[in-house]
Amino acid sequence: MYPFVRLAKELAVHRNAPPLRVGETHVTQLVCWPWDIDLWMELNNGRTLTIMDLGRVVLFRRMGVIGAMRAKGWAGTIAGASVRYRRRVRMFDRIEMRSRILGWDARFTYAEQSLWRGAECCSHALLRMAITGGRAMVPSPDLAAAMGLPAESPPLPGWVAAWAEADALRPWPPMQD
Repeated sequence: MYPFVRLAKELAVHRNAPPLRVGETHVTQLVCWPWDIDLWMELNNGRTLTIMDLGRVVLFRRMGVIGAMRAKGWAGTIAGASVRYRRRVRMFDRIEMRSRILGWDARFTYAEQSLWRGAECCSHALLRMAITGGRAMVPSPDLAAAMGLPAESPPLPGWVAAWAEADALRPWPPMQD
């Protein structure tokens, strides 16, 4: 089940937080609750992605993305993700989530999010996001313009651009046996 109560809490906690710009980081504190764990008594990998939704929603609100999307009747979706899980997050661990927009290309916006326990990074995600309007994707420069940003993105880090290029080579739809 989607954590609507947690989402409401995060929006309330950060309701007066100052606006953020592209590249600036939204930070939130979380606890791994019993309903977040799997059979191995650690944060479930799917739940990790759901928890990361909470950080992106607040980040988008602080950046003005949600306001621009509502004004245009647009919606957002995750169009791809690459996640590294490196350290276990156990029940009742306190974790810090860091979320930021890295930039965009003609079609997608790229964000990175990470979960930290103290000084130790537990997981890191690179996300490719798309904005949709009606039945079509909204070009990234159109979203930037709606937010009052330049159409051209800040340069994407090399590892992000390489991931996007490699993923573009992946066949779609996937081959069937």
